[in-house]
Amino acid sequence: MNTDHIDEIVSQWRRERPDLDPSPMLVIGRIQWLADALDAALRPPFAAAGLGNGEFDVLAALRRAGAPHTLTPGQLSHRMLVTTGAVTKRVDRLIARGLVYRATHETDARGRVVGLTPAGLKLIDRLVEEHLANEAALLRGLTDRERADLERLLETLARTVDR
Repeated sequence: MNTDHIDEIVSQWRRERPDLDPSPMLVIGRIQWLADALDAALRPPFAAAGLGNGEFDVLAALRRAGAPHTLTPGQLSHRMLVTTGAVTKRVDRLIARGLVYRATHETDARGRVVGLTPAGLKLIDRLVEEHLANEAALLRGLTDRERADLERLLETLARTVDR
């Protein structure tokens, strides 16, 4: 499906149910289509590295945390907007690949932290460069002004949906 198909869907609803306003589909339908298209366009570098989106998110969250690149499972859960159970599964897969480790929290012997290994740091640094270049390429059709407007509008929509 391309986005022109969304115009067609809305036209069909206008014809079949003129009592309804299908115009929200012009926004929501396109956002849903874009989410799928963006996921397909952004996934290949992760897949080439043998990672799923979730594992990339773990590595990226740890890298963004700054040195020593460690977070508790709860912090990872919060930063990635997933359950601690999902974090555990992702971390287990990354440990098996030697990209992260678990250790005892230095100030709380009962607590655990997850950290990047040197191999994990090297991989995420390479992947984030590819990822940001890929994202920039996907936005190349927008002017700086259009991009700023879109950022603002999406932020407003996100706040509205979050209420």
